Amino acid sequence: MKKIILTMLVTSTIASFGQQSKGLIYPRTDKVAHTDNYFGVNIDDPYRWLEDDKSTETGAWVKAENKVTFDYLSKIPFRNAIKERMEKLWNYEKISAPFKEGDFTYYYKNNGLQNQSILYRKDASGKEEIFLDPNTFSKDATTSLDAVSFSKDGSLVAYSISEAGSDWRKVIFIDAKTKQNIDQNLIDVKFSGLSWKGNEGIFYSSYEKPKGSELSAKTDEHKLYFHKLGTNQSADVVVFGDKDKRRYVGGSVSEDNQYLFISAANSTSGNELYIKDLTQTNSHIITISKGFENDVDVIDNIGSKLFIVTNLGAPNKRIVTVDANNPSVDNWKDLIPETENVLSPSTGASFIFANYMKDAVSVVKQFDYNGKLIREVTLPGIGTASGFGGKMKDKELYFSFTNYTTPGTTYRFMPKEGNSTVYVQPKVDFKSDDYVSKQVFYTSKDGTKVPMIITHKKGVALDGKNPSILYGYGGFNVSLTPSFSIANAVWLEMGGIYVVANLRGGGEYGKKWHDAGTKMKKQNVFDDFIAAAEYLIAQKYTSSDFLAIKGGSNGGLLVGATMTQRPDLMKVALPAVGVMDMLRYHTFTAGAGWAYDYGTAIDSKEMFEYLKGYSPVQNVKSEVKYPATLVTTGDHDDRVVPAHSFKFAAELQDKQSGENPVLIRIETNAGHGAGKPVSKTIEEAADLQAFTLYNMGFNTLPNK
Repeated sequence: MKKIILTMLVTSTIASFGQQSKGLIYPRTDKVAHTDNYFGVNIDDPYRWLEDDKSTETGAWVKAENKVTFDYLSKIPFRNAIKERMEKLWNYEKISAPFKEGDFTYYYKNNGLQNQSILYRKDASGKEEIFLDPNTFSKDATTSLDAVSFSKDGSLVAYSISEAGSDWRKVIFIDAKTKQNIDQNLIDVKFSGLSWKGNEGIFYSSYEKPKGSELSAKTDEHKLYFHKLGTNQSADVVVFGDKDKRRYVGGSVSEDNQYLFISAANSTSGNELYIKDLTQTNSHIITISKGFENDVDVIDNIGSKLFIVTNLGAPNKRIVTVDANNPSVDNWKDLIPETENVLSPSTGASFIFANYMKDAVSVVKQFDYNGKLIREVTLPGIGTASGFGGKMKDKELYFSFTNYTTPGTTYRFMPKEGNSTVYVQPKVDFKSDDYVSKQVFYTSKDGTKVPMIITHKKGVALDGKNPSILYGYGGFNVSLTPSFSIANAVWLEMGGIYVVANLRGGGEYGKKWHDAGTKMKKQNVFDDFIAAAEYLIAQKYTSSDFLAIKGGSNGGLLVGATMTQRPDLMKVALPAVGVMDMLRYHTFTAGAGWAYDYGTAIDSKEMFEYLKGYSPVQNVKSEVKYPATLVTTGDHDDRVVPAHSFKFAAELQDKQSGENPVLIRIETNAGHGAGKPVSKTIEEAADLQAFTLYNMGFNTLPNK
């Protein structure tokens, strides 16, 4: 097993000067001797000191790197033009689907460029007022509104806020009518829903505050608490997780307030499911499903009849029913059996909506609670439909529809009649009819067929000279389905091609597709991505001189692994908030929960060797010409700690042999991405596109 060699001997400092084209000189990055031993193999980690996010040395390094990066970006002649176009295109009113709570109808709205969307409401007369405005939570708009939960009668509200993009939350309680505070705030809440038990209090989840840095120290034992209004947080009762140690625990109360459903997991895939009867005093927690091999969730109940969605015995998922008084797996009965397409259900208006994913696009079927098919819902086109959720007694529901060329439009759906009408159609200054999205299936290294959607202007010349961005994720059962993006729209307007590959490791074809990109099969994901790039080049959509690869989080790992394995394949690499040190990811915050997808370096010598074989930090080599690279991260990212990106950038700057720049852009007071102010989002997106085009050789904007 792993043992740390605690020598930490300071060697002579080695500066990375990396003289590049355009006179680029990198900041000084010290190397400090540190060696870890895994199964008899020594691994040097000279940039371990960059893991200390509290140190003045790390802070100084961040400041120095940002200076070099922003000085470089400021010299790109069309950087401001891209930002200005993005701001203009972004500046349209955005309104969410409405939802009713108590005497009011609530909805989110953004007038265009507001940093945070505002939660509004209307009373029965139609009078509109602001309910919660996150733009007032902090001076720089980096405090965002997260979860909002109403009590069952709509009279009380609990909402959580995130400061500087951190996963740690504060929970605030207010009276819905007066908007006045009704209790002390809860603090140090993380990875939590907020679910009311009547008007008595809420169930929420969190970890003990870690020792050391709250942004990077390991958080491993999640607990479900009950907070009773009017009591101190220190008196909150642990409902689950005190004796049964789990990494992720969540609780939700049924709409009829009868049951508490508890999900417990040690990884991001697979969970246990429990139930507690809230109508009985001191009732016991009963097991529905034990073990972590499958995903199991309650989607609704009618009295004691539970409706459960699961991939147990059904890799593409099915819906089963069981009585809450005897809910073990042996008693489950199929209601909506598994099909060849992946199921993602919702409930509302006394119906079940089975949203199937067929080759990464939506097909929605409506069922009653007896499992009878009512209809296939007619969608506006080929793309992604989401929504169809609501309360049991709702008379109308809402769904949104989007694809790569169609801005998200909200529709009102009448479930009894089955017809829908446009509720909100955004007015975006983008001519969707001028563009086309085409799905292709290409062949990966091992012969697997992989779907990919290519979007571009109509009539584009296949001459290999089109600036192209290839985007991927390939992990954690996440499916990349078509959706509109203002940043991508600007790229398309400039004549760029935008491509999304649905790699193994994702959820596009269910559990088997996911598992085919995990642990000792993770290389399949990188092979799929490489094959996607090779297809685009072979079909002359682009060429290596005009190709950029992009991805975030697990997708950042994808970019890091691909560019170190095939640095010749692309001109530009854009890894965002990536998991770059695969030997140590499990030692930070809740990273150990990603082991289902990755495995860890302490599992076995075989697993260690496999991870070492593709880990981006450990696979940067001297005398290699790497593509122009702009690494992006946030200094408050406590999901994928920024040390991953810091160490990767340091290795690249030290070893880059070519003239392509290797820069890191570190957003301050920002986390993994959620809640980032619109102004920061636009600035980052414009910088990425400017950097990409500039390093493809453009001195003026293409097609302008």
